[in-house]
Amino acid sequence: MNVLWIAVALLVAGFAGWPVTALVFRLARTIDDRADAAKAAEDAKRAAEDPSADVTVDLPPAGGSQGVDGELTAAADAPPSGLAGSGPAAPAQRILRGGAIIGILERLGVCLAILTGQPVAIAYIVAIKGLGRFAELKETPVAAERFIIGTLASMLWAAGTAAAIKVLFLA
Repeated sequence: MNVLWIAVALLVAGFAGWPVTALVFRLARTIDDRADAAKAAEDAKRAAEDPSADVTVDLPPAGGSQGVDGELTAAADAPPSGLAGSGPAAPAQRILRGGAIIGILERLGVCLAILTGQPVAIAYIVAIKGLGRFAELKETPVAAERFIIGTLASMLWAAGTAAAIKVLFLA
């Protein structure tokens, strides 16, 4: 009967953990979006109250010429030269690949470590995972944040599942 409960724990920890992790990612993104929106509103309020921030833009004449009083101007919707939007498009940030498979293996390892009474194995799992992604995480802070959030959510799910099965059914 113990084998059955261990198999159930591994299945629940390994394969039912991804919706939990996805929910945590969505929650983190919602919190970040709200914080960004609040900061943007605060910045807009400051800019509206700041008299030195008054900016006027000369629109080109309706004839389609790019000259205003003999000077060349950029189109109204084009960014001025020298700004970030004027150069070649920046490469999109890559999201770490293989995360779903690594997450399943990580949850299985954590669950198995707790069920077998070897919690020190969890440190090995974290070390292997961190060292394997170190170069990518060093380059992209967004990926590092996702890595930390995903790892913690995944490990907490696996540890909670293993502890619940161990206490309720294997004691």
